[in-house]
Amino acid sequence: MPPRKFPLVQTVPIEQGTPEFEVIRESLVQKLADSIPNEYYISQAVYENPPKDVTAIPRECGILTAEEIAITEEYDATALAQAIASRKLTAVAVATAFAKRAALASQLTCCLTEWFMDEAVERARALDEYLERTGTVVGPLHGVPVSIKQHIRIAGHWSAYGYVSSYVLDDKDCQMVAILRKLGAVFYCKTNQPQSIMHLESASPLGRVLNPFNIHLSAGGSTGGEAALVALRGSVLGVGTDIGGSVRCPAGFCGIYGFKPTSYTLPMKDFLPNGFAAELNVLCSTGPMCTSLRDMDLFMSLILGERPYLEDPRVIPIQWSGEAAPRKASLRVGFLMNDGDIQPQPPVTRALNWAREQLLSSFRFEVTDFAPWGAARAVANIRKAYWPDGGAGLKASLAATGEPMFKMTQWIIKDAEGPDIGAEGVHQQRMERDKFRLDFAEHWAAQNVDVVICPVFVGPACVHDTSYYWNYTAFWNYVDYPAAVVPTPIRALAKGEEGYAPANATPLSERCKHVRQLWEEGDFEGAPVNLQIVARRYHDNDLFAALESLKAALNLS
Repeated sequence: MPPRKFPLVQTVPIEQGTPEFEVIRESLVQKLADSIPNEYYISQAVYENPPKDVTAIPRECGILTAEEIAITEEYDATALAQAIASRKLTAVAVATAFAKRAALASQLTCCLTEWFMDEAVERARALDEYLERTGTVVGPLHGVPVSIKQHIRIAGHWSAYGYVSSYVLDDKDCQMVAILRKLGAVFYCKTNQPQSIMHLESASPLGRVLNPFNIHLSAGGSTGGEAALVALRGSVLGVGTDIGGSVRCPAGFCGIYGFKPTSYTLPMKDFLPNGFAAELNVLCSTGPMCTSLRDMDLFMSLILGERPYLEDPRVIPIQWSGEAAPRKASLRVGFLMNDGDIQPQPPVTRALNWAREQLLSSFRFEVTDFAPWGAARAVANIRKAYWPDGGAGLKASLAATGEPMFKMTQWIIKDAEGPDIGAEGVHQQRMERDKFRLDFAEHWAAQNVDVVICPVFVGPACVHDTSYYWNYTAFWNYVDYPAAVVPTPIRALAKGEEGYAPANATPLSERCKHVRQLWEEGDFEGAPVNLQIVARRYHDNDLFAALESLKAALNLS
């Protein structure tokens, strides 16, 4: 009997390139498939007729042992570190369980670009032997598996900008990975991201990442592979990047925790070999994606505790206090129900109303409205600032191998296409950005709030190839404010069971009208709805103190 084809579930095919490109693409897909043993393949029946919600399959497919199910489902990163340090669990058992579950997750959602279980188990075995020999751990993440976004460099593995011509086999760790390795982390996979890393649909030459709760919806981007993997419990701690929503959007789409710090709070040295011109005016951030609030705090505390600013002077030397920071007796919370440009779809409004009611029932919070300000202008500016060369570099990189430009790649460069704007154009964008930031700072001060609670996206997870409007995340990149994304108990209902109220309300803009149309056309059943909590620039510690205050009221874990 011939060997089975690798069972990769896909609901919407990616665009096809030239015959020469397709040969290259198929070789990349096959390389990943060849790394995963046949005994970890999902059943043919599931592959041919997958359910809309695939979250139960890793638990029920029979490939994971009872112990592996418990390891991957009953612990967050903090608890895993404690269990390994106390020798309740071995690092080898933990690495094996998460690597196997990641292999299953990738078949169901296309969330991985690389899988290297043997390397992970070898590292885990060395950690177990060290603990046995010395009675101590190598660091506070001793044996904890950590998944890494594709473009972030790990020695001996491939990084890329999401297109084939950019693939590089890296010979050393980037600074973030080196710190995590020193802390005891075990690396076992890299995760999928979009072509160009610059849209909210994680479709790459390796395939399209699907949302585990509804495979007909997007897992978000650009760190969509991480989000799908964490949601399926193939990881409990991953690293993403965010220049327009790329940590927060996928975290929101997949119902997990994610944090975008203020720029250069965390190290990004050697994340991209050639940098990214967008950062001339829009600074990127890196941050954790995980299953608990305390793991976000743990990640921040451990990375900053290594004083990364000594190696990379771009990093701001902020001392982390996080959840332990002093809390206000009464936290003033502003609710941004819409941004003045796009009214969010019904499940998001329902989640905002739920959160508001939760806070109003407690004496610890002063709840008020936060007036929208400048969203359309911010988004228009940021879309142009992303591509000061008019998209020429991206187009050349695709043309080099005959790779097709994907639909959402074309969408994100659309407003900036044209000639390179040059130094004067970049300068004018900087002047406009800085004026916007100053004016918005005045607006925030006039609202007199400590934090803002707002949507993550215009809706729950969107239908594939419809992630057009980044308003609710990109705005905060433009002003460079820290933002955390947290789950709620709200899920999108079956099609036809909820709608806009009032149904005949006048759309706020043509974009708002389009979003209403997308709602009517789509089926979002089962999609999680997260909310975004935002603080002022470089008030990241205050944000985490606020999250700790909000924890009980919003049922945060």
